[in-house]
Amino acid sequence: MVSAARSAFGTAPDGSTVEKVVIAGGGLTAAVMSWGAALTDLRLAGHGSPLILGFGAFGHYLDHSPYFGAIVGRFANRIAGGRFVIDGVTHRTDRDFLGRHTLHGGARGTHRRNWTVIALDADAVSLTLADNDGEMGFPGNCQLAVTYRLGGAGVLRVEMDATTDRPTPLNLASHAYFNLDGADTILDHELRIDAEHYLPVDAELIPTGEIRTVAGTPFDFRRPRPIRHAAADGGQFVYDHNFCLSAARTGLREVARLASIRSGVAMAVATTEPGLQFYAGHAVATPVPGLTGRPYGACSGLCLEAQAWPDAPNRPEFPDAILRPGERYRQETEYRFAAAG
Repeated sequence: MVSAARSAFGTAPDGSTVEKVVIAGGGLTAAVMSWGAALTDLRLAGHGSPLILGFGAFGHYLDHSPYFGAIVGRFANRIAGGRFVIDGVTHRTDRDFLGRHTLHGGARGTHRRNWTVIALDADAVSLTLADNDGEMGFPGNCQLAVTYRLGGAGVLRVEMDATTDRPTPLNLASHAYFNLDGADTILDHELRIDAEHYLPVDAELIPTGEIRTVAGTPFDFRRPRPIRHAAADGGQFVYDHNFCLSAARTGLREVARLASIRSGVAMAVATTEPGLQFYAGHAVATPVPGLTGRPYGACSGLCLEAQAWPDAPNRPEFPDAILRPGERYRQETEYRFAAAG
C-alpha cells in the first residue's frame, strides 16, 4: 500500500508547525492541513479541476479564507446575541459576527486553531484538538476529534467526535466549498435537498424561530433544480439558510445531491445530522489566486454543511444541541462523488 504524504505547510501564529497530509483511495485524493483540520484540496480521478475551493499557500488561509474547508465549532453557525443559558446559568460567547452574534465558535474557533495529527494511513487521517473551558466563552473542557476517510469508491467520509466535562453547546461542521466543474460560479449546478422545511432568518441571518415550509418558495429543492433558476424565484443567490432534515440526530441517510451538467460530476451528501446549511457563497471574494490559479468571486463555490440547527442553544423548540458529561457527540457525514459515464 502506498503511504500517505506528510509535510510542513506553514507556521501558525503561535509558532507551531502546520502540517499537511495527502491521502488517497476510491478514486479520490484529498489534502488536509492541521490548521482548522481543514480540507485544502480534493480531486476525483479523471476530472481535471479541484472539487473544492482552497489555497496553495498557508498564508492565504490566515489572511483571506472564509472558512475554506475548515472544521468549524465549538458551535457551527450562529448564536444570537453571543449568549445562551444552560441549567439556569448564562454564558456569553465571542461576538465575532457584526459585533453582536457568535459565528462558528468565535474569532478563535476551531477553524483558527492548530489541531494535532494522531493517526495517518494511506487513505485516512485523524486529528484532535483540546478545546478548553472558557475558550471563546464556552463552558467545559472538550476533547474534539475528526477523521477524514477515503474508504469507498468516490466516498469522502468525515467522522467527528467530542466529549465534555461540563454541559456545553456542541456542533461541529465541515465548511468545504464545492464546485464540481471549475466554472467561475456554481449557479448552474443542479441541487436537491430532501427537506420539507427551512428556517427563515432576519436581516442579520439569525433564525426568526419560524419553521417554514419550502413549498412555493425559492427554498424548494425537493426536486433537482439549477441554483440560478431557484434564485430567480426571488432568492437573489443569497442562500445562507438551514434546511430542516429531522427533529434529532439519526442514522446515516442521503439528504442532498449536487450535480454539474457541464462536467457530469455529481455529489450526494449523506449525514446523521438534523440540519443542512446551504450557503451559495455570495460573499466570497479573494484577492489572491485559489487552486484554479485565479481569484475566487461570488458564488464560486457552495457549502452544504451538515450540522445542528443554528441558534439551537436559545431555541428549545429546535433539536437539542447540548452535550453533557458522560455523553459522546458523534457526527458522520459522507460526500459521495460520481463522474459521468
